[in-house]
Amino acid sequence: MTSGREKAYAYLKETVLTDPSMQGEFLSEQEVADRIGVSRTPIREALLLLAAEDLVQLVPKRGARVAPLSGREITELMELRGIVERYAAERVIATDRRPLRELGELLTRQHGLTGPDQAREFIAVDQQFHLTLVTAVGNSLLDKHYEGLRSRQVRAGVVALYNARDRQDAVLDEHAEILTALAAGDARAACAAIDSHLRSTLGVLLAG
Repeated sequence: MTSGREKAYAYLKETVLTDPSMQGEFLSEQEVADRIGVSRTPIREALLLLAAEDLVQLVPKRGARVAPLSGREITELMELRGIVERYAAERVIATDRRPLRELGELLTRQHGLTGPDQAREFIAVDQQFHLTLVTAVGNSLLDKHYEGLRSRQVRAGVVALYNARDRQDAVLDEHAEILTALAAGDARAACAAIDSHLRSTLGVLLAG
């Protein structure tokens, strides 16, 4: 059974922190508690966990503030993702463990999620696309490490969609290029497509 703290943690991390309008804003513990039907105690406990992950900032006498993603943090996130995802592409091609069917299905799902009202779900599937590539390697420690980037990935992705109206179409094209290279067994092209995708996302985010 899910505890109040776990419920609050999941809600804050998956819903509140990924809302572009909440970046840099202070949270109302009571409002969050009322929204998910728990007391304020598990909200405070969840905020402590999020603060330990540097996802919220606890400000004395003011409460918890959603920590906005800095330019440096966004750049480092994309650099780290590039290292992991390029490695994954090379390994799944070398070992013939390419998750082509799964990636194709996820890309099809993304094509059906257009428009700003579906931005969060679009990005959730986006993150699953990349995670599927990484998990196909079969390295559980790598999976755990990459999963730890999830919240920042989703936040950055949603903000990128709000910053550039045509970003969804671009993401679909970029994912298709990655999938095409993987299907061809071309590791160099797959790595180049991953780099291009991450570079485009970074550019949109830094441009604001």
